[in-house]
Amino acid sequence: MNFKVLTVLSGCFLIFVLAECQKEKPTKITEKRVMKEPKASEPKFSTMAGKKVKQGATKLPKKGRVKPSVVPRQGQQPISILTRAVAKGQFQKVPNTLVLTAGETLDLRCKGKAIKWRYPPYLEDDDVERRLRIKHFERHSQLIVLNSAAADTGQYSCWSFHCQDSECRDGEDKLSETFIFFTDPQELFVPTEDYYEVIQLRTNHPTLLPCQVTNPLAKVTLHREFPPEKVIVDGIDISYDVKRGFMIHRPRPSHAGSLFCMASVDGVRQISTKYMLIYVNYPSSVPKPVIRASVATLQAGDNFNVTCTVFGEPEIAVDFSWEYLGQQIGRPPYVRERTDLVRHGGQVQQESESILYIDEARAVDDGLYSCIAENLQGSTTVSTRVHVFSGTLAPKKAKAR
Repeated sequence: MNFKVLTVLSGCFLIFVLAECQKEKPTKITEKRVMKEPKASEPKFSTMAGKKVKQGATKLPKKGRVKPSVVPRQGQQPISILTRAVAKGQFQKVPNTLVLTAGETLDLRCKGKAIKWRYPPYLEDDDVERRLRIKHFERHSQLIVLNSAAADTGQYSCWSFHCQDSECRDGEDKLSETFIFFTDPQELFVPTEDYYEVIQLRTNHPTLLPCQVTNPLAKVTLHREFPPEKVIVDGIDISYDVKRGFMIHRPRPSHAGSLFCMASVDGVRQISTKYMLIYVNYPSSVPKPVIRASVATLQAGDNFNVTCTVFGEPEIAVDFSWEYLGQQIGRPPYVRERTDLVRHGGQVQQESESILYIDEARAVDDGLYSCIAENLQGSTTVSTRVHVFSGTLAPKKAKAR
């Protein structure tokens, strides 16, 4: 073969190889760009049929789409069954708190087949019964208050009850409720019939001063009548709730006396019913008496006594009374009572004791003796039996040694 021809063929082959290498180089670069993941902060989109579609997402055909089910969040409030009619054929869900003007008609609807209602006790009075109307239908119940007044302010609620096999039970787990204020510029407090209300300051639980306002925007303060002064409400010892009033969480003797609430709205001031607070050292439980007789068996003509003892909290009064057969013939009770502070069960307690004396016992004194111990929490009865013999008791046999 001619050398020149061989040289030309070699050159052509080399040019062909270089051209093929140039074609493969862009392909490798394109593959790297496709494999590179986009940054999370800058999502990458590709174009499909003129629309932007996020890469990595799979677009399913319409028939293959599955609508995700809605899972309710844990602790989510149940669906309210209580609504309010605001116009003919128009209803609104009732919020937790509703403010209306006195004189408006209240029209509430509660969904369900068997509905019970709860509303302010004032509406249960006979003289206002004509303003309260409740109608039950197949699928709901209706409560209407005509010519509403400031006194109608309070909690309104409804729930369904279920009956099966002549047995009915309340479904208050599905209760819906709302607190409704009926504002009246002439009545800043819910009116009451009493000028003075006596309230016990019990040491065993908080005390409520129910000065309830008709307007949630009212500024309310607590005052003492004698000596005239404003009572500090710190949210710890005393707190205020616009739906209830003032709560004394830790009653003390210093809280006793005559107190009242004062409300002000838009320059108008009014005072509430006056509350006479009486401090009472209240027991935590009913008394637990123990009874014992000086003798269980005795001969007629002898004397005996029965003792009833109660250990309890200091400064808690315990009242005693007795029941026995001798009372039926008019035998008067001879009783001696005492109260002392003693150490009992590792702590200082009050020992209250009542002793019933029976002199010159007779046959009628044979029987049951009952002691009733009572405090502010309630009463407890304990008993013991005493046998009285009219004849001479047989001597006891000596034990053989």
